[in-house]
Amino acid sequence: MKRLLVTAGLLLVAATLSAQQAAPASPAATESATLGGKAITITYSSPGVKGRAGHLFTKDGLISHNPGYPVWRAGANVATKLHTDADLTIGDLAVPAGDYTLFVDISDPDNWTLIVNKQVGQWGLSYDKSQDLGRVKMKMEKPPALVENLKYILKASGNTGTLSLLWENLCGTVPVAAK
Repeated sequence: MKRLLVTAGLLLVAATLSAQQAAPASPAATESATLGGKAITITYSSPGVKGRAGHLFTKDGLISHNPGYPVWRAGANVATKLHTDADLTIGDLAVPAGDYTLFVDISDPDNWTLIVNKQVGQWGLSYDKSQDLGRVKMKMEKPPALVENLKYILKASGNTGTLSLLWENLCGTVPVAAK
């Protein structure tokens, strides 16, 4: 009987501990595509709007409190990583095959600028402008509905495609091409 009570107690503790492990606030996500026969991958953490619609991108919004503002980490947690096996053109920016970090300048919340940065492996709030490979204006649109969780979308057809970043009520897109 004593063994049965001990076993039941251990099972209860294990069940309680596993129930307390909540999903991460900004889960890890990956978006991949093949462009010109070569892999392109974006690895990021995906924060949620969580009732803050209209209070993320404004000058006094949530992101404005980040130390690098108006440069935004374009995700959460560790910096958003771009890996490309192909030499790319993103907008009019030449991006050699390799690893990069993506940031977005949101000085004007309705007109984003994608930043491709050569520094990799840093926490998302660590931004060093001297490491910028370059910047590309994004075409802005409003998605048909609120985008609760930040997401990247890579669309490819042959050697060309698009890279889009969607969150809240905004979507920024840039053309991408394999060289």
